[in-house]
Amino acid sequence: MVAALALLVSLVMAFHSGIPNDIGNLGSLTETFLPWLGLAVPILLLAALLRRSATALVALVLPAYAWVHLFGGLTLDKAEVRGSGDLTVLTHNVDAANTDYDRTVREVIASGADVVALQELTEAAVPEYGNGLAAAYPYRAVEGTVGLWSKYPLDDTDEVDIGLGWTRALRSTAATPEGPVAFYVAHLPSVRVKVDAGFTADRRDRSAELLGEAIVDDPVGQVVLLGDLNGTMNDRSLAPVTSQMRSAQGAAGDGFGFSWPSSFPVTRIDQIMTKGIDPVSSWVLEDSGSDHLPLAAELRFRQ
Repeated sequence: MVAALALLVSLVMAFHSGIPNDIGNLGSLTETFLPWLGLAVPILLLAALLRRSATALVALVLPAYAWVHLFGGLTLDKAEVRGSGDLTVLTHNVDAANTDYDRTVREVIASGADVVALQELTEAAVPEYGNGLAAAYPYRAVEGTVGLWSKYPLDDTDEVDIGLGWTRALRSTAATPEGPVAFYVAHLPSVRVKVDAGFTADRRDRSAELLGEAIVDDPVGQVVLLGDLNGTMNDRSLAPVTSQMRSAQGAAGDGFGFSWPSSFPVTRIDQIMTKGIDPVSSWVLEDSGSDHLPLAAELRFRQ
């Protein structure tokens, strides 16, 4: 039994892309929490030792190898020395229910970021954050419930249609000393796990397709996406975006960089992604009072 369970876990990790999404988006749900399947290895190892089963011990090599193959690289520190980048960016879902604006403002400014993206802004929160961040970030762009604050001038700001009927994504061009950078700020629809419907992610998936279409056609060569995508880099349904961009955490992070929920992070649904500009470090900031943790990354322009 232990050996059979080890084989099953290894098959799920190795062939997760083959799990169909037709029934309750089961494939995407599995991929959202895929790294946690590694916990099965020590549990099954204990069971194998208690059973004194050589067969089970040998079988455990398979899920252990599959996990290391998929996620071993994330356990390494790939970040360069902090301060070696050209541009520091930050993204944060500030939580519509969070009214401790001063605390969030302090965390954002203390990060030293040059460009800051905030999601889940309420009508009451926009002037609060606007006033609090104005001295450090003289330029801002707000569309609907998402906003961008910058130390550099912003131009060509417009909402990005992600098929919701209200605005949860924007695009703006920042005039940095190294040239223009197109910034996208997005908050894709939330997902839920329901007994009768499974993983309800259809609206998010459609929004990801529209966001991917907007990014692929962007005329600026250097593109940065900041936002709450309500999905991980492993989730196949975000492929319209993830297939054309690099994850800052995957390229230059230390660990998994889980961002949600802030009280006990179990997954990374907030993302910093780039195209035409390279991440050199990525990190998770301290709790600011939101249900999401802020994320930051340093980027370097290509010569």
